[in-house]
Amino acid sequence: MYTFGSNSRTMCSLSVLLLTLVLLNSSLLISAETVVACDGNVQRLSCATGVISVQSATCGRTSRQLCSIGRPPSETSNTQCSIDVPAVPKLCNGLRKCEIDTPGLAPRDPCYGTYKYYTTNYICVPAETSVTCSGGYSYLKCESGKIQMNTANYGRTDKVTCSQGRPSEQLQNTNCYSPNALAPLSKSCNGLESCEVFATNTVFTDPCVGTYKYLAISYFCLPPGVRSSLACEQVTSALTCDDGTVIHIHSANYGRTDSSTCSAGRPASELAKTDCYALNSQTVVANGCEGKNSCTILASNSVFSDPCSGTFKFLYISYSCVFK
Repeated sequence: MYTFGSNSRTMCSLSVLLLTLVLLNSSLLISAETVVACDGNVQRLSCATGVISVQSATCGRTSRQLCSIGRPPSETSNTQCSIDVPAVPKLCNGLRKCEIDTPGLAPRDPCYGTYKYYTTNYICVPAETSVTCSGGYSYLKCESGKIQMNTANYGRTDKVTCSQGRPSEQLQNTNCYSPNALAPLSKSCNGLESCEVFATNTVFTDPCVGTYKYLAISYFCLPPGVRSSLACEQVTSALTCDDGTVIHIHSANYGRTDSSTCSAGRPASELAKTDCYALNSQTVVANGCEGKNSCTILASNSVFSDPCSGTFKFLYISYSCVFK
């Protein structure tokens, strides 16, 4: 889906199906979508099935045509302007629908005097979701397969969820994120058929005092026979399958999601950030390994780019071997 935001002088939209990919099994499809929103407008991401997984998000201008109607040539001539926008995956990953106001979304202005637009590439990943109000228990279960956590946040990102009976002042902060919600959930639930989680400050700490929070989770149910590979930064990950079978990638991340993995001999400052994700992890690994009998991937910034400078990272991959 390729959609454009509107501005005060023009409203336009165009839909183009980019591609479909298979995840987990042939009955589950991922649609790859690209959404463009002109600066100052709302960017809307949505999945008819599954949840949002942002692959890249940028602000700038690489085309003279996009978001150009009514703009002078001086505002559209610079097509070498682009900056990553890490706020987009933070706001949208794991949700079925996500609407973002673009003003102030980019970390800085990448090209003064140029009228910019936001471009987000994302896929819709088949996943289970769970939302639990603070003080309640979240019960995760896979009818077939084992739990693999995808995203998690203990906080508040809208004014509606878990709002019944709550005073207005407890619902106003919609930019509330726990810095490491995924780590304890992954440790407690990954690899199990079912898991119970308590949504409380004592488990996740309080990311926004005075705001009534909720725990929002998305997770996969990985089928039996799933293998995993873990490689510390600058180490090569090798995936192999038996003769007659080929690699099928389920999930991948180059970054850091806990403080203990690949931590030996590392200072605490390189292990503290546990919400570190390279947005292109799944794409890079799938491009290099999907459908092959064996493959190698170097866990390095040169392959995936650096999602969190100063943090010592690792590459985690889950995959299975399927018949050709």
